[in-house]
Amino acid sequence: MFRPSKLLAGVLAGLALTCASGVALAQNTIKVGWLSSLTGPLSSAAIAENQGVQLAVDEINAAGGIGGRKIELLTRDTSGDPTKAVNLAQQLAFSEKVHFIIGPVNSGEGLATTPIIARAGVPNLIIGALDELIDPVKYPRAFRVINTNKQWISTGNDYALKVLKKSKVAVIGDTTGYGTSSAKTAQELLEAAGVKPVYTVLLDPNKTDLSDELAKARAAGADVLMPWSAATGLLGRLLNARGDMGWNVPVVGHPAVMAPQIRKLLNKPEYWEQTFASGYASTTYGSDGKLPANTQALVDKVRPKLAAGGEIDILFWWVAMGYDTVKIIEHAIKGANGTDPAAIQKVLENTGEFRGVYATYNWSATQRNGFPDSNMAINVANSFKDGTFKLAPR
Repeated sequence: MFRPSKLLAGVLAGLALTCASGVALAQNTIKVGWLSSLTGPLSSAAIAENQGVQLAVDEINAAGGIGGRKIELLTRDTSGDPTKAVNLAQQLAFSEKVHFIIGPVNSGEGLATTPIIARAGVPNLIIGALDELIDPVKYPRAFRVINTNKQWISTGNDYALKVLKKSKVAVIGDTTGYGTSSAKTAQELLEAAGVKPVYTVLLDPNKTDLSDELAKARAAGADVLMPWSAATGLLGRLLNARGDMGWNVPVVGHPAVMAPQIRKLLNKPEYWEQTFASGYASTTYGSDGKLPANTQALVDKVRPKLAAGGEIDILFWWVAMGYDTVKIIEHAIKGANGTDPAAIQKVLENTGEFRGVYATYNWSATQRNGFPDSNMAINVANSFKDGTFKLAPR
């Protein structure tokens, strides 16, 4: 009978030990799934947020991980497609068995994936703004990091109606899940304030010529345009259509209307004037040009990578939010003393005044919206500086 030599036996034993060690090492990582639309028409937010996510992961891992365990980031590009997002969410939750999922970035994808992630029992940091994405009963481990859609829209409505003193509103959405829901919410909130929009329309995000829709809004007597779409290409074409027809009506809407990509899409720089958007106190600079101290610290930290000493040309609140999501995961795992989902849920339910860069978060057993109204602001769109903006005149 063949008997392996002592040398061969030693080699086999060493290989077995190495394989076992490799398995143990893989099992010992904290697996974080990141559903990010890095390509496609709604990619601008995801690209910026990815910078913050990666930075926080790198920092934590360089410092030894969380309780000695490194973060293993599993990034999946959804391309902004809800069907693709569903497949990737299932893969992360059921095949990869991740401990946390961040995203998806866009609410339309979130509507499709949040129930799946909840069914898997995986803690989920929600970065979509639609109200339907949060439900402590249906989705007990889903906690929202971004503001709600109503906070965006209410902030915009207040500025248009109370500061600009406008009352003939044209509501413009897009045909995505987010755009459709947002246009409906905007109309409902306006009507609750006693203002019935004079014109409403839903546009395909890829529609190239918006002159007909803008002409109809003008004919209806609109004195303010309120677009609620995250598609920067569509918003750029809207501003161009307004400018080309010589219509100096103000625009007040979604934060994407002041994205730096807009600047590259405009036929003339002045087409960005008279444009305002819902933004955040954390990424708003005052008349002295200064940002909040913790925001400035993060700007300085990422500048070498994002701008090589020049201007940061992406929306910085997404960077700050991405950075915060990973820090929240670190906080939850430390508080739970591990990655048990039920323990993580309890930690987050009892998290108050967790200070991030993007916001200071508060959740509870009945409240999964952690973003405070006090951090909302209205910004001047063409005041872009290092991804941040000037406070709009009041």
